[in-house]
Amino acid sequence: MSLPKHFDPASFENAIYKNWEDKGYFTPEITTDKSPFCVVIPPPNITGQLHMGHALNSTLQDIIIRHKRMQGFATLWLPGTDHASIATETKIVGKLKEEGLSKADVGRDAFLERAFKWKDQYGRLIVDQLKRLGSSCDWSREAFTMDEKCSKAVKDAFVRLYHKKMIYRGKRMINWCPCCKTALSDAEVDYSAENSYLWYINYPFVDDSGFVTVATTRPETILGDVAVAVNPEDPKYKEVIGKHLKLPLTSKTIPIIADNYVEIEFGTGAVKITPAHDPNDFEVGLRHKLQLVNVMDDAGYMNNNANEYAGMNRFEAREKIVTDLEKQGLLEKIEPYTHNVGHCSRCDSVVEPRASLQWFVKMQALAKPAIRVVKERKIVFIPDRFSNVYLNWMNNIKDWCISRQLWWGHRIPAWYCTECNNIIVDANTPTHCSKCGCTNLIQDEDVLDTWFSSALWPFSTLGYPEMTADLKYFYPTNVLVTGYDIIFFWVARMIFSGIEHMGEIPFPEVLIHGLVRDADGKKMSKSAGNGVDPIEIIDRFGADTLRFNICTGMAPGADIRYSEEKIENSRNFLNKLWNSARFVLMNSENVKLPEIGEFSTNSADKWILYKMNSAISEVSINLKKYDIGLAGLKLYDFIWSDFCDWYIELCKANIYGNDVKARERSLAVLMFVLKNILKLLHPFTPFITERIWQEVGENRTIMLTKYPSNNSKFSYLKDFKRFESIKEIIRAVRNIRAEYDVAPSKTLSLFILSNEKIYIKKNLQFINKLANILNVTFIADKGEITEKTVGVSLDGIELYVPLGEIVSFEKEITRLNKEIQKVKEEISRSEKLLNTQGFVAKAPKNLISQETEKLKINRELCFKLESRVSEMSK
Repeated sequence: MSLPKHFDPASFENAIYKNWEDKGYFTPEITTDKSPFCVVIPPPNITGQLHMGHALNSTLQDIIIRHKRMQGFATLWLPGTDHASIATETKIVGKLKEEGLSKADVGRDAFLERAFKWKDQYGRLIVDQLKRLGSSCDWSREAFTMDEKCSKAVKDAFVRLYHKKMIYRGKRMINWCPCCKTALSDAEVDYSAENSYLWYINYPFVDDSGFVTVATTRPETILGDVAVAVNPEDPKYKEVIGKHLKLPLTSKTIPIIADNYVEIEFGTGAVKITPAHDPNDFEVGLRHKLQLVNVMDDAGYMNNNANEYAGMNRFEAREKIVTDLEKQGLLEKIEPYTHNVGHCSRCDSVVEPRASLQWFVKMQALAKPAIRVVKERKIVFIPDRFSNVYLNWMNNIKDWCISRQLWWGHRIPAWYCTECNNIIVDANTPTHCSKCGCTNLIQDEDVLDTWFSSALWPFSTLGYPEMTADLKYFYPTNVLVTGYDIIFFWVARMIFSGIEHMGEIPFPEVLIHGLVRDADGKKMSKSAGNGVDPIEIIDRFGADTLRFNICTGMAPGADIRYSEEKIENSRNFLNKLWNSARFVLMNSENVKLPEIGEFSTNSADKWILYKMNSAISEVSINLKKYDIGLAGLKLYDFIWSDFCDWYIELCKANIYGNDVKARERSLAVLMFVLKNILKLLHPFTPFITERIWQEVGENRTIMLTKYPSNNSKFSYLKDFKRFESIKEIIRAVRNIRAEYDVAPSKTLSLFILSNEKIYIKKNLQFINKLANILNVTFIADKGEITEKTVGVSLDGIELYVPLGEIVSFEKEITRLNKEIQKVKEEISRSEKLLNTQGFVAKAPKNLISQETEKLKINRELCFKLESRVSEMSK
């Protein structure tokens, strides 16, 4: 036995992972002998590093994939990374600034060369960190959203959609980030309620006969106004529709138009129309054929259309314009107002609605089948409540803006003919215009939204558009594991993309997990000072401790809280397993252990085998329904309490006794249960289980052994229930010791009154050993005892422990009265339940019988306890 005395994960984790990789254990074979099971990793950004969210997500996926591998599936966990257009480009631009350079200074090709070098340098960091965590990905199939295979898939998908007229180029209202200087999709905008103001501005009639007052939250866009709109049914304005107003702060005039979009009750019932800077105004502008006047540049600064305000940023311009309106007597009033403001999900800048020439995907036709498959439960969200989140977004989806004004990413495969303005869309670079034959073609400067390539991830990584062996065998994949924060960004887009391009859903199940928060429930971040680096935790405690900590006790879809106390509890649990394994291995050295079934098991053996069988069933059921947190808790309780605290202690009577055969039998059951524990726990804590497995005489890696399943041979329900009474006796004596401050080393005598005399006598070795009892006397009546004792009533058993002068009758009566009070509360609960007509009419018969039996037992127990108090009082 070479298992060191101290549990030191750093001494074996890296070597074990290297051995797994070197021997190809993560790489599945495509075979008809096994059913496939595939999971694609949510590709982390190449700019990032492992955070607690990644650690949780990867741990959950690894638990699922290791469990399925041990169940005999051909398991593929396909890893990869995302090029992350905006995030990566921001990093490269930042590096250029440090050198005193800009994008324009180095040019597109040199910029992309730098970006790929960045990817090579930093893209490996998170992969190495995932390996530290124990992720059993097939690294031979590792993908990158801009590798040759994925790039081919992106071009093919774009071209197909374009020729099906599902992708188009047009001038529409989009979300614009002035900081990132690119268009954003709706899903990339985070909205938050913010306190602001409604400015009421007077627009004079051109004939100076009065004015119309307009309420706005954005006075800085007033110079882009091209009309004032009112509702045609609003009696206040029926007479002025068609008249013209002076546009404040300018020499321009604008018309009053009628449109049903205007809410009569909002503000004054009249609204300024700025089609270039508001999505609703844009639609009004299309209906009324209004001009687009853009007053801001790409960076959010006022342009030349803003006249004297040109060069100011939009917020400075707002203040100056409000001041000037007030000076000219055009500012009627200001009211506090709370409204939703959109922010860039990447940099948090306030997003600017902007009319812009961009590429879009038509979403209505794509959304319909994607909605249907969730409604028909061909795709199931776990927990189910997230299907409503998905459906709500899909039912209100707008066309998807997919072009980004960046250099890093998939360049749009569209070329413009300089001669006839024809647009050529092709997966391959065209040599001439298909319309006029001109060879002077210019490719579109923009790149595709990062999520366009990520949407193809479940099949692009398997070889699409080619029908490769991988694609044929592993698609559709089996389950997607992801956080609730990217249901819109990624999950929805994968679903409609899979249906459109593959004709099949990409996965039948979506397991949603929450965020990892700090101990107070606050979101973790570096800026808040509460961020935790998973690699630091691995360095201190080991990967298994981190994995078991973050997944145990969590509920699907719910946020979890990280705390140092909980991580130490997980470390203590694994340390306990390590020490227990050492105990079994040390005592089994040079001992030929018989096989289970070759000998008769004792009561304690049957008890642990039943408990093990129950744990196997509960863990398997919960893993099947992806309640991984509950499965982990079931394992924790079985290993810590049943195996380590109880069964090992129960076995010591035989292990340290003189009966060689009894010793061998106890060690055989210990080893059998230990092996099953290691298998059950392996998906959760792969390193420690593999390390101990190397010591139990098994040559094969634990990850390729069969996962335990329920065995009817161990259905010792009757034996289990009977042995629980032995445990109750031991527990009761220990409680008496604790209550009366009797040292565990002090031997005691015990009187037992029970109809189970024969069974208890058969198991006295366990009572004597674990409760430190010197002698046991069975009695037929309490009157046989002449000494001062402390008594305890169990189900069908009465115990009396002589403690001599230690016993205080007064203290014992107080204790018994407390016990009587608890029993009476239980009696009251049962009586109330059994007297409830609804319960008796609707509850299953076995449940009513159980409750009736429980009431009977508690009444008998109450009578015994009250009798004892009465005797002691006399």
